Amino acid sequence: MSQLSALSDGQLVQRCRAGDDEAWHELVERFSRYVYAVATRGFRLSEEDAEDVFQDVFTRVYTHLGTLRDDSALRPWIAQLTRRVCLDSIARRGREQPASEPVSEEIAAGLDEIDEAFTVREALTTLSEPCQDILDRFFARDQSYRTISDELEIPSGTIASRIARCLSKLRVELEGREPPPAGSRG
Repeated sequence: MSQLSALSDGQLVQRCRAGDDEAWHELVERFSRYVYAVATRGFRLSEEDAEDVFQDVFTRVYTHLGTLRDDSALRPWIAQLTRRVCLDSIARRGREQPASEPVSEEIAAGLDEIDEAFTVREALTTLSEPCQDILDRFFARDQSYRTISDELEIPSGTIASRIARCLSKLRVELEGREPPPAGSRG
């Protein structure tokens, strides 16, 4: 884990404004999956359209980072920007070829799911490496207790208690976060 990945969004924005190229790369890395997920899962754009959205969003972030009023509001700003660019893409596509308009309730539900996943992912990064590893193995990679036990050389009876302890730490971290402001969806 690099030193930059431990920075808050606000600190990262400040470093980017100061011309730190490594901070810019960290910002793109931090939010790339999120932007791509909003485009593909939230708005159901094709891979090609999602790549165009990705490029457009990060070009706008780079050129307009100075207009961000609250450095700690980077994530909601990128979310709103991504939604606008996705809607522009859908509108362009609609002019180019007839397409059915996505149902806005489905989009909202998809965006909520993506936001929730991103929040959990952010919270996971605050946990210790062993907790991140064991939760990733169990939930993301769907490994069994036996597989985790064999690979980490830990008794399988210990795996369940470690997962429970790490989930408890994750819950505390998530409960300590402020929910996004109402109406932040663009």
